[in-house]
Amino acid sequence: MLTLSLLRHAKSSWADPAQDDFDRPLNERGREAAPRMGAYMAEQKLAPKLILCSPALRTRQTLALVLPHLQRTAEIAYEDDLYLASTGQLLKKIRKTTAATSHLMIVGHDPGMHGIATKLAGSGDPATLDFLAAKFPTAGLAVILFDAKSWADVGDGDGRLRFFMTPKRLP
Repeated sequence: MLTLSLLRHAKSSWADPAQDDFDRPLNERGREAAPRMGAYMAEQKLAPKLILCSPALRTRQTLALVLPHLQRTAEIAYEDDLYLASTGQLLKKIRKTTAATSHLMIVGHDPGMHGIATKLAGSGDPATLDFLAAKFPTAGLAVILFDAKSWADVGDGDGRLRFFMTPKRLP
């Protein structure tokens, strides 16, 4: 079984309108939400083997706030092509992952994260699937399970949505 965790970056700051999008930091709400999501991930016993992260400041800061809550066994790679990656680009990245990586986590941006989550999650709790279909909020986390033996075999609707959590829905 393969597990894909999709984490959208936490809320970023728009305080400086002249600031380049790539360099936008997290705002206060984002700095509060990211570690809460990390704690939730730990409660769910999520243990990614490989974490692929966009190199944008807000994604790196999100991951830095989540990491203290995760097991330290994951390899981390910051990949330029994940910055504002489309659904198609994310699918290609996922399919190139080696089968030895049983749990892949991607930290990225919308609309690509929302697109790939809805593309791959074909089953699961109907209400949760509907919630995912409506929106993928900042710091949102979708975890999708696949019966495939290889990431190359993952296709549209093949995954089962294990859960979709957002900071506002945390207990």
